[in-house]
Amino acid sequence: MPDQTKTLALDKGNIPGLLFRYALPAIISMTAASIYNIADVMFIGRGVNALAIAGLSLTLPLMNISAAFGSMVGVGASTLVSVKLGQKDHKTAERALGNAVTMNTIIGVVYSIIALIFLEPLLYFFGASAQTLPYAKEYMQIILAGNVITHVYHGLNDNLRASGYPKKAMLATLTAVVTNLILDPLFIFGFKWGIRGAAIATVLAQAVALSILLHHYTRKTSLLHFKREIFAIQKGMPRNILSVGLAPFLMNIVNSLVIIIINRSFLKFGGDYAVGAYGIANRMVFLFIMIMFGFNQGMQPLVGFNYGAKQYTRVKEIYKLTLLCASCISILAFVIAQFFPHAAVRLFTNDPTLIRLTVEGLRIDLAVFPLVALPVVTSNFFQAIRKAKKAIFLSLTRQVIFLIPALLVLPHYFGVIGVWASIPVSDAASFTVAAVLIVKQMKEFKKYDET
Repeated sequence: MPDQTKTLALDKGNIPGLLFRYALPAIISMTAASIYNIADVMFIGRGVNALAIAGLSLTLPLMNISAAFGSMVGVGASTLVSVKLGQKDHKTAERALGNAVTMNTIIGVVYSIIALIFLEPLLYFFGASAQTLPYAKEYMQIILAGNVITHVYHGLNDNLRASGYPKKAMLATLTAVVTNLILDPLFIFGFKWGIRGAAIATVLAQAVALSILLHHYTRKTSLLHFKREIFAIQKGMPRNILSVGLAPFLMNIVNSLVIIIINRSFLKFGGDYAVGAYGIANRMVFLFIMIMFGFNQGMQPLVGFNYGAKQYTRVKEIYKLTLLCASCISILAFVIAQFFPHAAVRLFTNDPTLIRLTVEGLRIDLAVFPLVALPVVTSNFFQAIRKAKKAIFLSLTRQVIFLIPALLVLPHYFGVIGVWASIPVSDAASFTVAAVLIVKQMKEFKKYDET
């Protein structure tokens, strides 16, 4: 019999204990995923050259767009799953799982075909030069060939966590990371495959992790498991999944657009080395953002379940504790960037020019990073309580309303420094908007409690 007791304590158990029970595996998974990306840069920087790091940076928009489609399905389905389990609607939760697998497979295939056909002109548009294009192209050809594996793996892992198996989700992610860390040096240094070897290692590592997930979902003792009928697209289900997943989709799409603008700006005002410096800094910042996302993922099923059960006081307490934890992480990142940047950057490269440019940019990039926790947590919170419009709005304010205009204006006055400075300017403005939205939402919860 499926173990349906896993979710029953979410509306009664100790909140700090529940948050850390769900968040810790997610944090480990997110940290591992960041190390996954960092490892590629480190091995490529030391096993190939500085221009290869710049080439790898140019692939981020394509990878983010792919992640956007994957998260629109995966996050949308996992949110729906957690809410439906809170409402004791097991059948709909299982349908959401099956439909997510089908949708991820279709989207993954279509995206790969289109991206491979237009790969070279896309990379030039993203900011590639004649020197960096070969590295970016070589890497993405392999990544796109295995894109379906990536989509299904991430989608199943999101739903695994939402259905009450955070430790197993963590195990799958750690398996991918360890496999990648073993294969990266083997393929890059041992087989002399260069940047292509890093891409092959990435795809193979995700395939190994996917096998663990498939084994879980084929077991009838799992809370949610595969049945033939759940894979057929059910009327209304794609709309329900995509409407909830629209916020992370737009966030990733906009993030891709921002990275394109940033890369093109760096190429224009600083050249290929400036692009590489941003690539390193972005990977480092990504590590701390992903840890905050780990707390978010721990929060999501707790908030979704309690919101579905109308336990609004618990919803507020879960949010506040998550925000406190994320704030501690953002402060830690700020301290490292301001006081120990050289030691961190030297992990990626020995090139003195690249080190200098990255250190200078990193300090500016994270100048107001302690403020970032509020918009990051609040956006995910709105998503978890199925207020998609607010989640979308908050996700877009930082990168559309604030960051893009700053990127279009500041570099013309301050050059490369202006590109870097656009990021903290946007972070400060986004913090203000998030504060207004969450105060209003907390007042609404108070009214619910009084009625």
